[in-house]
Amino acid sequence: MEERTVRIGIIGCGGIANGKQMPSLAKVKGVEMVAFCDIVKERAEKAAETYGSEGANVYTDYTELLKDSSIEVIHVCTPNKSHAPISIAAMEAGKHVLCEKPMAKTAAEARQMVETAKRTGKKLTIGYDNRYRNDSLYLKELVEQGELGDIYFAKAHAVRRRAVPTWGVFLNEEEQGGGPLIDIGTHALDLTLWTMNNYNVKSVVGNVYYKLSNTENAANAFGPWDPKEFTVEDSAFAFITMENGATITLEASWALNTLDVDEAKTTLCGTKAGADMRDGLRINGEKLSRLYVTKPDLNAGGVAYYEGGAESQADKEARLWIEAIRNGTEPLVKAEQALVVSEILEAIYQSAKTGKTIYFDEANVPATTN
Repeated sequence: MEERTVRIGIIGCGGIANGKQMPSLAKVKGVEMVAFCDIVKERAEKAAETYGSEGANVYTDYTELLKDSSIEVIHVCTPNKSHAPISIAAMEAGKHVLCEKPMAKTAAEARQMVETAKRTGKKLTIGYDNRYRNDSLYLKELVEQGELGDIYFAKAHAVRRRAVPTWGVFLNEEEQGGGPLIDIGTHALDLTLWTMNNYNVKSVVGNVYYKLSNTENAANAFGPWDPKEFTVEDSAFAFITMENGATITLEASWALNTLDVDEAKTTLCGTKAGADMRDGLRINGEKLSRLYVTKPDLNAGGVAYYEGGAESQADKEARLWIEAIRNGTEPLVKAEQALVVSEILEAIYQSAKTGKTIYFDEANVPATTN
């Protein structure tokens, strides 16, 4: 049976669009990328030439693109500052939206996005593609089957030794809202909350650091950064307490003098067993009065959404998102879940600024300090 055509508009034709979104969408049958928008017209033109359907349109103003009633889906691949206004305008125009992570620059904007999705009835998902990895899906299924028991401690890992992104606007606080915490820490936190299936936050304590950003001619995987342009933190750490008493520690850094590096990974500790992604997915526990460690074969299939080891997480994200559009089902990444991630991130920055614990109220919104 031939799948119905889904017409997509791409807003933002920079690194994430070219490195992930457009190549993956191009592999999904029945998808047509029919419109491309970027403030640099040449980028939009190149994207249209490479990935566009015949007669694809090019824009420098996204509001003009949104007037095309034939477009069903919008992918927002712009800097964090514009995630919310573009996503909201797209849903108001009757489009479903996949917005790249993090959801928005502020938690208030993220809440507006959720409210707009509910009011318009449009689907909204966020690009937390690490959920689509085989190890993530396997771990999620283990937790859902109760194999780990009650998960009461977890770690969200997002630490690089020296890999500060020196292109685009990554170092610009005004455009991005933060540094490694909002860039890579957001992936690790989303993965941890999702595998735990725990989104009820009680309190957050956090610290952020600007320790290495002033370094001139620093050794860095992407070349030295300009200290004058490095206006975001280089590291952030947090202690998160959930309503049920569970504890999550979060570590996020682009540049840290450590050899203990991991990114977009989680560690879970439960009453029956534990799991971590430090050296592939490892499950640890006790059976017959003996301790054990196992590493499941993640290429054997059998977990939800699995369709062959060759499918990348980005390709799986694109395929399942389009399936949700066609079938009228919920996307794997729900906007309400991504909102909690944004609320925690903002609470960490707020705690670091005030030196106080941030408490969440009954609506799971940062409310008071102490």
